[in-house]
Amino acid sequence: MGRTRTKKKIPSKATDPPIQHAQSIAKPSVESLLEKAQELVVECDYELALRFAQRILDEQPANAEAKEIAGISFLETGELQSAREVFQSLLPPSPNAPSPPPPAAHLYLAQLTAVEIMLGQLKGKERANDESEKNDESELKSSIVRALVGQVEIWMDPSYDLCFEPDAEKNCEDLLNLALQTDPNNPEALQTLASVRMSQQRPEDAKACLELAWTAWKDLDLDDPRLPPIPTRLSLVKLFIELSLHTPALLVLQGIMAADDQEVEAWYLEGWCFFIMSEQAHENGGKLDDLTWQELAKDSRDCLETCKVLHTNQDHPDKPILDHVQELIAKLDALGVDPSPLDEGEGDWEDDDESEGEDSDVDMK
Repeated sequence: MGRTRTKKKIPSKATDPPIQHAQSIAKPSVESLLEKAQELVVECDYELALRFAQRILDEQPANAEAKEIAGISFLETGELQSAREVFQSLLPPSPNAPSPPPPAAHLYLAQLTAVEIMLGQLKGKERANDESEKNDESELKSSIVRALVGQVEIWMDPSYDLCFEPDAEKNCEDLLNLALQTDPNNPEALQTLASVRMSQQRPEDAKACLELAWTAWKDLDLDDPRLPPIPTRLSLVKLFIELSLHTPALLVLQGIMAADDQEVEAWYLEGWCFFIMSEQAHENGGKLDDLTWQELAKDSRDCLETCKVLHTNQDHPDKPILDHVQELIAKLDALGVDPSPLDEGEGDWEDDDESEGEDSDVDMK
């Protein structure tokens, strides 16, 4: 009997730990499940992330973080209606909506609404052979990209709290991937991706994005409808200058001025670009690209003076531009750099207006 009892006790004691271990695996904490789900989203394993989110919701149906992960997973796997329902449950008047609701839910829902409408329209045009229908399709794709880029800009804007969210970077990447899937090589999407890469301290990747963006339209005629709008080109110039790509910046600016020589920001950026180049020339022996620092500084002064006049005449709303222009002019004054006489070069601008944009690009140094 003793041996029999011993046999009963041994299995009992031996099986106790496995039973406890099995229970710990079957019911991990919500925190550990949430952490794993977030890791899977970062790894783009959305199907598995959804399973983990669902396990959390089985225990805590109102868990806002799990719902957000589920909504993102549905969105990334193409289950748009399910994604919509999840994000709607996070916002009033849903009775289970958290207070305050997560800001991301508003953004994703707005994104879904805009993209669903435009993608639905796009599907009806995919087989179009008529030229006007193809143009409509192209414009629709551009509209989708603009909507997605707008969402990225909100995520990146430091005036919103969203840029401090741990998943802000991942959300920007996802939105831009969708934009480039919709319209590959779209300049606006590529420029925005370059901005993201710069914020990630990846300048070489940013340069590659900008090169793709510029290549898509740099040889187009000035009246070509495929040419990006001036604000998009000005944004490209700013990125070029930030990456010290001065020659491409000046080439893009020349095209902008050929289209509109009253563009205040273009004159400002050209003056700022020449100023930076003059500083570099001064630091490196007095020359840059066969131009002396004095020549570059005078070009800067002339552009900045023109910008100042236009800014005043147009009562331009961007006061920081004027403030910076006056600061740069003061520095050039201190260096003894005067503006060119008013009668110099006036005829040259008339010639530039009459020339083709591509010819001026070739002549630009």
